[in-house]
Amino acid sequence: MMIVPAYWAEARLQDRYRGRPLVVRRFGWSDDDQDAAQAHADARAREALDAILSGQSVPRRERRTNYGVEGIPIREQIVQRSDDVIVTRNSYGALCLNTPDVLFADIDHVSTPSGCALPLLGALGLLAAGALIGGALGNFNIGLAAGGIAMVVVNQVLSWRRNRRLARSGGVEGIALQRVQAFVEHHPDWHLRAYRTPAGLRILAMHATFEPQDAQVHAFFKALGTDTLYARMCTLQHCFRARLTPKPWRLGIIAHIRPPVAAWSAEQASNPDRLEWIAEYERESAGFAACAYVRSFGDERRVDAKAERVRDLHDRMSRALENLPLG
Repeated sequence: MMIVPAYWAEARLQDRYRGRPLVVRRFGWSDDDQDAAQAHADARAREALDAILSGQSVPRRERRTNYGVEGIPIREQIVQRSDDVIVTRNSYGALCLNTPDVLFADIDHVSTPSGCALPLLGALGLLAAGALIGGALGNFNIGLAAGGIAMVVVNQVLSWRRNRRLARSGGVEGIALQRVQAFVEHHPDWHLRAYRTPAGLRILAMHATFEPQDAQVHAFFKALGTDTLYARMCTLQHCFRARLTPKPWRLGIIAHIRPPVAAWSAEQASNPDRLEWIAEYERESAGFAACAYVRSFGDERRVDAKAERVRDLHDRMSRALENLPLG
């Protein structure tokens, strides 16, 4: 399956089903030319229409989206292609690396815990104990206030201990890196590279290539606490992705890339508003990196040739080795 086709088309077929009008729409795609994309759309529409007429439960239309859904590949502007490794511009204007078999994992850090560290039952217990003591002393309100003060003090102590444990572990990033280290200790033949992103970590596997549907990929994602949406989209899109340039709002760019449509079409390439937006984005992003290399794990002698080519492209375009602020 093509992960990012170059040409797209749509077909519309009409018939009657159970006495009512029936309209079916389907997208088609191709890496050859527009005619091939249209032929693919026509064939998919005919297949869907025949299925509905035979009594099958089939959607009448497909959602127009850039990001790829079940049965439809990624629909984004192709900026650069190297064999089956493709750099695209996504719906908000950033460049993304798309590869069918070089494994990337996205880890979003859980926010540092804040607020009440005391379990609800513990807090209620302190209040109840204070109320009982107050009742025994003949002043319910004083007892309740004492229980409230005790609850605040205990919560502060527990919060301090929790934050101290977190700091000893190196914060949320340290805990995430510990998970990576633990995984490699159980899989000593793996070689992983960790990168810091604005929201967490990005992990790149260097020792081998993988299919996104591979069971060991899903086990890897689970062990590292990979973002669940990212893991799901890898399966749906039949590829792994990594953002190469900053998110525009982190650069102070408020305006959306033009035109603001749900999916890429070739006629957008020469749109003056789009080109003006991209020029401003490139100026503003010149001093930022998308991620920063942190460290490697595992057997660094094990390097797959394709993974190394993708790593070189990724590190250059994301500026991961340049010690720049992250965007």
